Amino acid sequence: MGKTVKVITYDVGTTGIKTCLFEIGGTIKLIDAEMGGYGLYILEGGGAEQDPAEWWSAMCATTRRLLQKTGVDPGEIAGISFCSQMQGLVLVDENGSPVRRAMSYMDQRARRELQEGMGHGLRIAGVNIFKLWKSIRETGAVAASVKDPVWKYKWVEKNEPELFRRVYKWLDVKEFLICRCTGNFVMTEDSAFASLLYNIRPGKRGWSRAVCKMLGVNMAHLPEIKKSTDIVGEITEAAAAELGLSAGTPVFGGGGDASLIGVGAGAVAPGDTHIYTGTSGWVSTVVDKPVLDAGAMIAAIVGAQPGLYNYFAELETAGKCLEWVKDHLALDEIGVYLQKTAVHEAKESAYISLYDYLTEVAKQAPAGSGGVIFTPWLHGNRCPFEDPNARGMFFNISLDTGKTELIRAVLEGVCYHLRWMLEAQERKVQTSQTIRFVGGGALSPVTCQILADVTGRQVETVDSPQNVGAVGAAVALAVGLGAIDSFAGAKQLIPVTETYAPDPHNRAVYDRNFAVFKNLYRCNRKNFSSLNNHVN
Repeated sequence: MGKTVKVITYDVGTTGIKTCLFEIGGTIKLIDAEMGGYGLYILEGGGAEQDPAEWWSAMCATTRRLLQKTGVDPGEIAGISFCSQMQGLVLVDENGSPVRRAMSYMDQRARRELQEGMGHGLRIAGVNIFKLWKSIRETGAVAASVKDPVWKYKWVEKNEPELFRRVYKWLDVKEFLICRCTGNFVMTEDSAFASLLYNIRPGKRGWSRAVCKMLGVNMAHLPEIKKSTDIVGEITEAAAAELGLSAGTPVFGGGGDASLIGVGAGAVAPGDTHIYTGTSGWVSTVVDKPVLDAGAMIAAIVGAQPGLYNYFAELETAGKCLEWVKDHLALDEIGVYLQKTAVHEAKESAYISLYDYLTEVAKQAPAGSGGVIFTPWLHGNRCPFEDPNARGMFFNISLDTGKTELIRAVLEGVCYHLRWMLEAQERKVQTSQTIRFVGGGALSPVTCQILADVTGRQVETVDSPQNVGAVGAAVALAVGLGAIDSFAGAKQLIPVTETYAPDPHNRAVYDRNFAVFKNLYRCNRKNFSSLNNHVN
């Protein structure tokens, strides 16, 4: 362990940014944090966009507030880094300016592009067998989801040709912010892998010329690839003036949320499993080799740690479901608000008390919510089935059902889906019997216990579980600075704070409801398609 240093990391989420000041020495200590929000624009036909200028504005405002509040001299900051949402599409010109709004990972307009690109000929799991084989051989995965960024890229090429002609580089979310800070066009390995254009074969790591040619991607649009721990540039004079930081401050590559939240959770050794619930949710297990389950849409993705992968299963809307409850179910009856403030604009203490209020209300309902089941597919679903038409529902409501049962059913529904993904992972890898649970959902003891009961696994939480993305970015930065020897050291720096054992009394009702939960999709797949398939 080297000398104590101060660093700033940015956790760039779907609806807001958290800017964190850490002191790294014998421990990783959060000194203070600031939050700022921005828009998520949902469009007809499955569109989901964000304005990169809003990301940058929030980054600058929160950095200035943080420095002012803490009184830290900008010259003391040894470096900055990022943990961000992934699989966005930010197309920029030669000046680094976006040619259009960014397409979010949630965007699902490119159905026709996916069908034209992968859906013809002899197929397995709906994917052309020859393209499937070539993709897996080169990248260890396959672009088989409408939400994969390459189809967004092809959608812009086809539908907005004048804008597409202005494209200089294809960036992801944090890479755009790195560009604004440094003027450099780069992409970290994990983001490059998430594009599903990255060759993972030993000795050939880098952009896959074969896959780019197969999918019709202009390789000139792809930026230079860097490691998460690399210094990718320095803050320019212009950026420093906006951020309030010192020009020349090192900027590190950082990583995506799927890479660094596990690091911040302390789940860093092969076989370690963690579950995250924020706006989205996932189950991730550290593995030492590429693994793919194309049918269940689960792949071992390249992470921040050299030589290791994260076997990753994603749920599009997790905490977003509770936000929906707050906005559309609870607001008019149980007094959630003292004043109407968006969650991402609230102070952290207000957010925690709001979340606690909702989950404490849910605690009043019995396990199993009186037989009511909620499906959390509010914006389609990716794993263990890919269906952009899937939607949420409350099933089995009776005259005895009240809002407390409905709210608890939402929490349970998210946990049922997490169990479904956990069991899907078990078909290919050994997951851990003890799960690290992080993200906003882990702030609630009620949710933690429901997760333990539904999955039958022991659940562990860490201090400030909503900050683990920023902690993971701090670990990557510290490794880059030499303040920490390796990512493996994170486990000792991030201790467990609470443990939840499954309650055997609730097992029967949750096993019964879980079986019904899975059947709800199978029984309603055609109904979802009839109501929500907008492709002409």
